[in-house]
Amino acid sequence: MNYYCYILSNKNRTLLYVGSTRDLEKRIKVHKSGNGANFTRKYNVFELIYFETFEDNKMARKRESQLKNWHKEWKWNLVKKSNPDLKILEI
Repeated sequence: MNYYCYILSNKNRTLLYVGSTRDLEKRIKVHKSGNGANFTRKYNVFELIYFETFEDNKMARKRESQLKNWHKEWKWNLVKKSNPDLKILEI
């Protein structure tokens, strides 16, 4: 089973949200429905722009914690390496 660390943004690409989950598709649907994190609901942050895959939950959560401690600029640079046009990713 795979686990994921992911980054969401709003449509204007001004905000970032970092999370982790076992079921990425389901988690994105939860965010879009307004039942995800308070931050994503309040600021309409639910467009998937980056994710990483891990073999266990511990590593995904460790990466989530690491990214949450990064400066915003570092996160944007990470995203732009694999998604330079900042397009919404399909799962």
